[in-house]
Amino acid sequence: MKRRTKYLAGVASATLLSFLLFSFSCSSSEGKSANTAFADTAPAVAIAKDSLAVAEALQNVFRSVSSGVLPSIVEIDVVEKRTVTTPSMGWPFNFFFGEDGGGEGQTREYEQSGLGSGVIVRKTGDTYYALTNNHVAGSANEISVRLSDDRTFEAKLVGKDERMDIALVSFDAKNEDIPVAVLGDSDTVQTGDICFAMGTPLGYYSSVTQGIVSATGRSGNGIGNISDFIQTDAAINQGNSGGALVNIYGEVIGINTWIASQSGGSQGLGFAIPINNVKKAIDSFIQTGKVTYGWMGVSLVDITNEYKEALGVGRRVGAFASQIFIGSPAQKAGMQAGDFVIKLNGRDVRSVDQLVREVGDLTVGETAKFVVLRDGKELTLDVKIENRNEELVADNSKLWPGFIAAPLNEATRKQLELGDDKVEGVVVTNVQPKSPAAAMRLQNGDIITAVNGKAVSSLEDFYGLLDLSDNKEIWFDVYNQGHTISTGRYKL
Repeated sequence: MKRRTKYLAGVASATLLSFLLFSFSCSSSEGKSANTAFADTAPAVAIAKDSLAVAEALQNVFRSVSSGVLPSIVEIDVVEKRTVTTPSMGWPFNFFFGEDGGGEGQTREYEQSGLGSGVIVRKTGDTYYALTNNHVAGSANEISVRLSDDRTFEAKLVGKDERMDIALVSFDAKNEDIPVAVLGDSDTVQTGDICFAMGTPLGYYSSVTQGIVSATGRSGNGIGNISDFIQTDAAINQGNSGGALVNIYGEVIGINTWIASQSGGSQGLGFAIPINNVKKAIDSFIQTGKVTYGWMGVSLVDITNEYKEALGVGRRVGAFASQIFIGSPAQKAGMQAGDFVIKLNGRDVRSVDQLVREVGDLTVGETAKFVVLRDGKELTLDVKIENRNEELVADNSKLWPGFIAAPLNEATRKQLELGDDKVEGVVVTNVQPKSPAAAMRLQNGDIITAVNGKAVSSLEDFYGLLDLSDNKEIWFDVYNQGHTISTGRYKL
């Protein structure tokens, strides 16, 4: 009991002391009520007026860009009808449930909803056109467009293109005043430029994120087959696809298309199609409902510096014509498999992606000047561009020679476990089904030692002997597993 009394007395003393200290610390200055306590207020951070003016000016730019462009950014809502077939459950289920019982072979149709973003790029009369991605609206059966002010319009697909992953949708809005975005010049975009990503990420429409241009001329992702992207660290998430990448002048410089992410969310690696790449397509969609591509008939690949050395082009920058379509514009103009393309119409070729895109932009019927390296010399070839025909492009029977030759170096010899050091030639790789190489029964790993009886000792030798203009038929001597055989003769 005494111990309890002492404890209570101690608590009371501590409480009284705390109260006195609190009253003292909260006592007011003279003239103020002693019953009012004021917390100590830290002085505001002192910011130099000049610095604050710069920050405010930048903020005003961000506000102006957002308010000026967002009204032209739309949410694209789509409904896609899909058909699935239920696998057959077989006997005895059909015995118990009948021919249709148990889900045997049943086909079911269902609707799948999705959303993305778009940007209004054109107005003709009462019709507005919004640009988006093909993977957003290209397969949709129903499309609606939702504006930043929540107005919603039914829309229809005008045209789509899988190669560039773009689509154009239209909607009618009579007596409506809807802003149309200003398209900029993506060729002037540089690494470090301030930019804004606008769209509908995860369903949050009229969203803006800000960052910089991280790089230009990026490739990758496997969507479409024309790779030329602006990389940005402006946050892009699911639903941003088809939205606009905008510069500080409020101009659209790209169409947000994909992200590189391990989590599925933004990791500062977003990619946009440069707007200059699709300006021509907008007109084509409106006029014909599709995009027309120029075609020269060459299979192009990037090659390593080691391969360049073996080919005899040193460290030159360009695109390697590994194969050529028989009867194509390029073949008619004298281009050969093994040529290294370094110029197109006076412009340097920097990569395969660039050349593919620029050839596609050429007008059908136009004669384009290509400069190629062959046997250490520069040759100028005039190629009359034709319309790209997807069926023809997919026909490997016209693709000569139907494989890519690789140099027979020490690393390759070890990989092939080639014991005979006297064997010289090139190695067969990437044999294409139904191609001339397949018809000649060539296989990956075969070593071609001669073409039409002429020995092959290097990559230069091999491609120099594939001249379609000098040969009516071609055959190969092939070494494999200690034996050399001759292929059948392929008539060109």
